Amino acid sequence: MAGSGDNTRCSFCGRTQDQVELLVRVGDHAICSDCIRSLDDYLREVLGEPQPKKPAKKAPAGERPLLKPREIKAFLDEYVIGQDEAKKTLAVAVYNHYKRISRKADDDLIEKSNILMVGPTGTGKTLLARTIAKMLGVPFAIVDATVLTEAGYVGEDVESILTRLLQDADYDVAQAERGIVFIDEIDKIARKSDNPSITRDVSGEGVQQALLKILEGNIVNVPPQGGRKHPEQRMIAVNTENILFICGGAFEGIEHHISQRLNMQVIGFNAQKEREKVDKNNLIQYVAPQDLRSYGLIPEIIGRLPVVTHLDPLDRASLLSILTEPKNALIKQYKAIFAMDGIKLTVRPDVLEFIVDTAISFKLGARGLRSLCEAIMTDAMFEAPTSGRKSLTISLAYAKEKIGKYASKLN
Repeated sequence: MAGSGDNTRCSFCGRTQDQVELLVRVGDHAICSDCIRSLDDYLREVLGEPQPKKPAKKAPAGERPLLKPREIKAFLDEYVIGQDEAKKTLAVAVYNHYKRISRKADDDLIEKSNILMVGPTGTGKTLLARTIAKMLGVPFAIVDATVLTEAGYVGEDVESILTRLLQDADYDVAQAERGIVFIDEIDKIARKSDNPSITRDVSGEGVQQALLKILEGNIVNVPPQGGRKHPEQRMIAVNTENILFICGGAFEGIEHHISQRLNMQVIGFNAQKEREKVDKNNLIQYVAPQDLRSYGLIPEIIGRLPVVTHLDPLDRASLLSILTEPKNALIKQYKAIFAMDGIKLTVRPDVLEFIVDTAISFKLGARGLRSLCEAIMTDAMFEAPTSGRKSLTISLAYAKEKIGKYASKLN
């Protein structure tokens, strides 16, 4: 046993920080991760508690049949309504990426194709990335870019992105190196001005510069528990060469840059005809790398996100479909919740239309549908389990009453 007052070694087994995965210091003493696990097993045995089941490890994508692009899109269709163009682009990019991984040649003939999705909030960017990872059965991590800062400043280092992927892979580095990372709100780290910053832009351009080494494929030293790196900490080396990065952002206001570019290009005798071809109600579909640069992404980042796709704003028909058609549709979820208490839930069609119209009026997108459904269902879910009733019908009058209370909070 280590001497009393020595917190550089485990007080039980005497091993140092370099010999264990983690060393937890408590006052003048310390305990290593291995001893913590052994103590946990011993306590469970003495107290007669069952040992926790270890989660089944995800099989690497290369060990299961890789679906063809058309099959990948069909799988996405089961969970995501609309966005056909984005689904096709994602299907091809993912298929080519995992074909590249399974390629036995040692050359670098095929480069990695990271993906950038541009679209308004609530159009399904996160859902598409999560569904792709679910289909492949690979480790998956969602990271919010707004919390990232340059090394040495308050916030999280970019290496924390890979920490979350490691955690989802149960710290199996080989699996994590074949996983998918979704970086949300990538537009929030845009450069604050059109010119390269002279002063520090620690949560904008500085983060973009730090992301470069991760996106392009390097061996990165990752702190196993996340947070800030320090000299005594034991690092895990992760090769990002085969990690697929999918970035998403609303890019609020990028339509201004798109319209400026289109107006500059539309000149000459056929200018009027070309202008008529442009859909002014959905300019996001014309997004191009030069628009992203004008918005504030540095050229190096744009170059490492070669696959750019857009997500269209959801129309009324799409929002109605989202409520009822996907495998995990919201109404199906609520019906399953009530069915677990032996209650048959019925939601009238006019209620669904009212929910969609409210979401459109408040510009909430698909994400807002869940909030509206919760506002309607909360009281019913509170009362129903103890009411003894066998059926429940949600009427339009009931829905309007509950939504009215919810709307008053938004105004």
